[in-house]
Amino acid sequence: QVQLVESGGGLVQAGDSLRLSCAASGLTFFTQAMAWFRQAPGEEREFVGVISWSGGSTYYTDSVKGRFTISRDNAKSTVYLEMNSLKPEDTAVYYCAAGRDTGSWDTSSDDYDYWGQGTQVTVSS
Repeated sequence: QVQLVESGGGLVQAGDSLRLSCAASGLTFFTQAMAWFRQAPGEEREFVGVISWSGGSTYYTDSVKGRFTISRDNAKSTVYLEMNSLKPEDTAVYYCAAGRDTGSWDTSSDDYDYWGQGTQVTVSS
């Protein structure tokens, strides 16, 4: 079956960096757009960014542009989220998600078929 397993979360201070990984199995990874979402306590799940199947294109929500970078290694079936200049408002559970690459930027959680279990990122001020 399909599995997405996130890792790399933790507790950091404001201004620090963190790199999340999401290892996929059970799917044809190179056909999937891979996205990151996050959910803070009491909030709805929020789109963070997405990378195309080839890794050639990325799209981010405005609040993380210039600070976060998504990359992927199709040979390893892994997607990464590099987070720099972290802020307390970035505190959330971060989820990776996989969905068929439609050629457009899918930012709704409904557009993705498979989800990881999430990894906690906490940024202290």
